[in-house]
Amino acid sequence: MADEGNWERAVLEKLAMAALKEQRTARQWGIFFKLVGLGILALIVAVAMGWLDGRDAVPSGKHTAVVELIGVIESEGRASAENVIAGLQAAFKDKDTQGVIVRINSPGGSPVQAGQINDEMRRLKVKYPDTPLYAVVEDVCASGGYYVAAGADKIFVDKASMVGSIGVILDSFGAVGTMEKIGVERRVITAGENKAFLDPFSPMSAEHRQFAQQMLDEIHGQFIDIVKAGRGVRLKQSPELFSGLVWNGSKSIEMGLADALGSVDSVARDVIKAEELVDFSVKEKFTDRLARRFGAMLGNGVASVMAQSKLR
Repeated sequence: MADEGNWERAVLEKLAMAALKEQRTARQWGIFFKLVGLGILALIVAVAMGWLDGRDAVPSGKHTAVVELIGVIESEGRASAENVIAGLQAAFKDKDTQGVIVRINSPGGSPVQAGQINDEMRRLKVKYPDTPLYAVVEDVCASGGYYVAAGADKIFVDKASMVGSIGVILDSFGAVGTMEKIGVERRVITAGENKAFLDPFSPMSAEHRQFAQQMLDEIHGQFIDIVKAGRGVRLKQSPELFSGLVWNGSKSIEMGLADALGSVDSVARDVIKAEELVDFSVKEKFTDRLARRFGAMLGNGVASVMAQSKLR
């Protein structure tokens, strides 16, 4: 009879522990969904209050507008033509804008994106002839970054800024010899004799190399024409100017690639004469940030609850 009592007690203890586990799990999920509800409520409030714009609020009064070109210039990045152009259009349109500064810290990127930005800068200068447009370089303004800067009325640099790299590059690799050594056969079937152009696993023919060089030379020529159109007689006649070299800020002024030393603050204060700065850069929207953080929170919450459920 004693063994029978012990068995009954063990069963009751297991049932009690199982019920306790279920209660804890239910309580954890309850807390989790309450947090989710609060997050959704916060989003609704943010929409209602108009906090979701990707641009800073514009104060009243005369000011210098700033548009950032930061990082690699690419269609899906922060420094895309879409983002920069939207910022420039808003900056010029504002009736209190006394001048526009493009703040540049970019190693370059897509010549297409850079070209679109340069085209829009020139269009806006014609449309708003009384609003000066300046480029202010921070650490680096190279390649596509300089392509954009050339569209400004003047370019200001720090003495240690890196400026230039007026050239075009198409980089790849060749693994043909390595494949032969390890006994790998490349099998590629194309419709069109040049469809495998620049395939790194196939030998590069003289014709393909010549074609690639011609294409790069044409794009380089377009780049040179843009720089000459933007800088004009300020450019020093030097065979190195369009060779792809970069110079520090002080030397870039000597080369005619830049006009003077200056920062965003000093140009706004001393050149534009409107010390107050307003950032018109298109930044990541609040909804995007919230969605990303909310997704991370949701994933972490589910993982935490599932882990605790398994541990108990």
